[in-house]
Amino acid sequence: MAKGLRDIKRQIKSVQSTKQITKAMEMVAASKLRRAQEKAAAARPYSDKLKEVVFSIASATKDITHPMFEKRPVKKTGYLVITSDRGLAGGYNTNILKKVMVTIAERHQSKDEYEIFVIGRKGREYFRRRELPVVEELTDLSDTPLFADIKSIAYAAVQRFELGHIDELHICYNRFVNALTQVPEVDQLLPMVTVNMNAAVTASYEYEPSANAVLEVLLPKYAETLIFTALLDGKASELGSKMTAMGSATKNATKMIGDLQLTYNRARQAAITQEISEIVAGADSQS
Repeated sequence: MAKGLRDIKRQIKSVQSTKQITKAMEMVAASKLRRAQEKAAAARPYSDKLKEVVFSIASATKDITHPMFEKRPVKKTGYLVITSDRGLAGGYNTNILKKVMVTIAERHQSKDEYEIFVIGRKGREYFRRRELPVVEELTDLSDTPLFADIKSIAYAAVQRFELGHIDELHICYNRFVNALTQVPEVDQLLPMVTVNMNAAVTASYEYEPSANAVLEVLLPKYAETLIFTALLDGKASELGSKMTAMGSATKNATKMIGDLQLTYNRARQAAITQEISEIVAGADSQS
């Protein structure tokens, strides 16, 4: 019985140590989440203004010849997938990777019909295990990434569309709603949709040297900015999911400690009762 009590006590200490770790990770994720939300919110005005300018030029230009607006027969599709470098983030990676795989299964018959650009170690390992065509990868990003950190992969994805290596580019990420809710999205990035452009225009502009020349410079930057904005949204989603997962783990550890403590008390009470019974029986045998 003493051995059983020691085992239960050892298990209680182990769960208590785990609880301290998960609680600390929850607090760290909560702190980083606030910064990630602020950064994502700060990027939106720039993205919205750039969108307004691009749509203003496109709506004012009769013959748009830029390849980013060119709709062509889809022979090959690119997917830029945003995942995390580390685990312990609940369903963050599972949800977006499942969404991507369902989309690929519905739209493609062979691996020759698509290629993947992946951000995050978890996504890279997932696609490598399945031997899927990953053409560009980026890992080891900080929780507060800079545009310079993802410029290379964003430029590569946009460039491959412009050069005609792919005919569509989709960005796959978790859209942040709140700490409890992140929605996996697969959004078409290229070719850019020109429908309802006038609705986004709130001001008129004059361009030098010409609207087409400005469009030539702005469109790649705009596409790269959308990728960066999705990454910031993804980082906020990752930290929100991690905070929620660690919070649930802490609650489960607390419940487990309570159950183990109750089991320990019952076993201890049973051991004491047995000892008393043995003492009484011994006293009776002496009388």
